[in-house]
Amino acid sequence: MPNIIVLPRPGSSKTNDNPQSIQAPSEADFVSTFGQLLPPASYLQTPIGGAAYYELPPTSANTSNPTLRVILLHGIQTSAIGLQPLAKALSSRLPNAHIVLLDLWGHGLTDTPLVAHTPSIFHFLLDSLITHLKWENVHLVGYSFGGSTIGTFATAYPHRVSSLALVAPAGLIRTESFDEAGQSYLRGEQGVDEEKVQAWILKTLEGGELIVPADWKKRIARGEVVAEAVRDWEIKNHKGHMASVVAIFRDGGVLDKHADLAAAAKMGIKNISIVGGTDDWSRKEDLQAVGFKDVVVIPQTGHVVVREKVSEVADVIEKFWKALLAFLKRWTAAADSLRGYSCTRHLRNLLPMT
Repeated sequence: MPNIIVLPRPGSSKTNDNPQSIQAPSEADFVSTFGQLLPPASYLQTPIGGAAYYELPPTSANTSNPTLRVILLHGIQTSAIGLQPLAKALSSRLPNAHIVLLDLWGHGLTDTPLVAHTPSIFHFLLDSLITHLKWENVHLVGYSFGGSTIGTFATAYPHRVSSLALVAPAGLIRTESFDEAGQSYLRGEQGVDEEKVQAWILKTLEGGELIVPADWKKRIARGEVVAEAVRDWEIKNHKGHMASVVAIFRDGGVLDKHADLAAAAKMGIKNISIVGGTDDWSRKEDLQAVGFKDVVVIPQTGHVVVREKVSEVADVIEKFWKALLAFLKRWTAAADSLRGYSCTRHLRNLLPMT
């Protein structure tokens, strides 16, 4: 299996007290292909690898409104640039928002750690970024795998989470839904052909072969995000990308996270979910079955709702955040009026966590 990198599995005997990582491509290489749609990258160094993030600071100098601190997490394959249109839309609608996009492990300009890609390493990365930014808690927006990640993060770090916006979240597809060959690839049994595993996972995620539109360069020159071109670039230029994709699909939280997401739904953290009406990966009934009751369905779109229906997704999130901020103002006013009164603690217990 020439050039096939296979990452450790959870519980593997292959451990390393000083894990190395596969270095990501340079920002210059990325920008030369896709332009400067994103702000200049900043970098976070961790014990298991370096990660890139991109900041859209508040556009308003009005200090009367509190800063809305937001982190957006992308899905498997397409890196942070895939959420650039949504980040831009939210920033223009909410001038007091400080929005950060993060390249997850093995994506974009972020390294591939040579460790098992369990949810915990993505939780670690997100918590490290929040600490690095000197924020206490954040409003999280997660798309697809990013949605699964913020959901499970909320159960591990509830004090870090102000609210959750899950856009077509992964995690609710069961391994048993695949045929025996697919299940064998997911198990990674001894002797399995990892080259075939990569091809199968890529085809499963793409819904067929990866086809880059012929006019992708012209579209990028117009300022569009061409996700297929981003994915193709990562496969060709990020030496650890496909290893991370396989490891995430197997172990990162794309599949079988029903119990974890049910636990997240019970945390009392304010949340909203958004799905496309024709999405087979993320469905309203599946989210409601694990306890996410507030689910908005956007018609005439599927799993790529986050890019096909940017305005509609931004509308839902904007409305959700504004309602939450209004609630917090009322809560603060009530708490101030009852300061020192014996029922203050009782009032807090009646109000949901935000």
